[in-house]
Amino acid sequence: MADIQVLGAHVPRGAEILTPEALAFVAGLHREFALRREELLAERARRRAVGVLDFRADTEHVRLGDWRVAATPEPLRDRRVEITGPPDPKMAVNALNSGARVWLADLEDANTPHWRNVVGGQVVLKDAAGGTLEHTSPQGKHYAVTAERPAVVVVRPRGWHLDDKHVEVDGGRVVGALLDFGLHFFHNAAHGRPYYYLPKMESHLEARLWNDVFTKAQADLGVAHGTIRATALIETIPAAFEMDEILFELREHAAGLNAGRWDYLFSIIKFFRDAGPGFVLPDRDSVTMTAPMMRAYCELLVRTCHRRGAHAIGGMAAFIPNRRDPEVTERALAKVRADKEREAGMGFDGSWVAHPDLVPLCREIFDGALGAASDQRGVVPEAAVGPRELLDVAATPGAATQAGLRSAVDVGVRYLMSWLAGSGAAAIHNLMEDAATAEIARSQVWQWLRNRVVLDTGAEVTPELVRSVLAEVGAALPGSDEAVDLFAEVALAEDYPDFLTVPAYERI
Repeated sequence: MADIQVLGAHVPRGAEILTPEALAFVAGLHREFALRREELLAERARRRAVGVLDFRADTEHVRLGDWRVAATPEPLRDRRVEITGPPDPKMAVNALNSGARVWLADLEDANTPHWRNVVGGQVVLKDAAGGTLEHTSPQGKHYAVTAERPAVVVVRPRGWHLDDKHVEVDGGRVVGALLDFGLHFFHNAAHGRPYYYLPKMESHLEARLWNDVFTKAQADLGVAHGTIRATALIETIPAAFEMDEILFELREHAAGLNAGRWDYLFSIIKFFRDAGPGFVLPDRDSVTMTAPMMRAYCELLVRTCHRRGAHAIGGMAAFIPNRRDPEVTERALAKVRADKEREAGMGFDGSWVAHPDLVPLCREIFDGALGAASDQRGVVPEAAVGPRELLDVAATPGAATQAGLRSAVDVGVRYLMSWLAGSGAAAIHNLMEDAATAEIARSQVWQWLRNRVVLDTGAEVTPELVRSVLAEVGAALPGSDEAVDLFAEVALAEDYPDFLTVPAYERI
């Protein structure tokens, strides 16, 4: 085992996960695929340097071809409500009992890569697969899975860009995505239902890499080819131009596509951050799914999925009901209802919620749309969506405001405080936020600075103004010094950091 080193500290029950056999399996995946991963990350940078997005000429035959993904396994045929959250024991039990059809067990944006979370999350997933998951709080409250039909577990590993410093293979850090996937698949493949969400891909070549990982993993463990099923999140603007191709590469393992709206906004800002005023977005809160570019993205996703026999899953309802403030809850639920009715009306087969109290509302809306069916895949809507529609950023209504700048800084700092403390799912202002929120916040500030945006007050966004707002926010949040420093680092940097979680990871 000298070539596979675990550098992380002891985690309760970690020995059940970090077995020699499991680590050797992960090392095999890393040795086979780490170099290709590096090449594809370099390709991302080259593509952004070109700065032009269009549908690929060399894959036109895929878009025009008559093909479909593999038949959907029974546990994933009904996905009308999916609840998301990290594999924390209490949250996991509540998600499984929530009445949602699927629990997205998040090892990515709603989970921080503190070693206790990386390994502890695998323990929770192992118990969930084995039917032994339970939890007793420090106050003595007991949590157990009691639902007659617990939610189907779909695991989201980390994106391709992240390494894990707690495990080294041949002297280098292991690829985080391969560690998350490899440990989960190794320990849970025998229970069946090895289902995954794949985040932050930017091209069909990255999907091909995942497909090859699945093929090797199944062969190595003697699992039938095609047992793994994956839903790809279309949450980057380059991936929006390759939806068909991504499904095609994964077609023997594909389950669907998801409209990952918050990371999609982050990606638009990131990709076009220095492309000029025509690509500057207004305040985050004013960019809704009814904006022309966002509606086009959803229309194309639903049409692509249904043409290929795959599920189209809608975006997140992040609201957390506030039982102490019924008026706030009532207004928010009205917005959630409108959002889910829009998705069901567009043909989505299901959608995401962040809180168990939203499950009945989402289920009611999709029950009405689906009727006796389990999905809407038989309906292939017309969608005349091209580059012009997907890139119509300038048509997004709204403005850049002083309140919006302060909100971006405030929410970004609050989230980073939570992240650095070890919690990637943070309740902020009645919303359940994950890393995508902080990414949008700091990216928007960076873009506004570089484009010398003038706010509604007449003030230009300058480094001095951002530092002033940061000082105000920091003064109101005791213990925020490190989060304030980190936000300043990624928002004021001369060279834009692609992911704030990369420098953040070195601070934990």
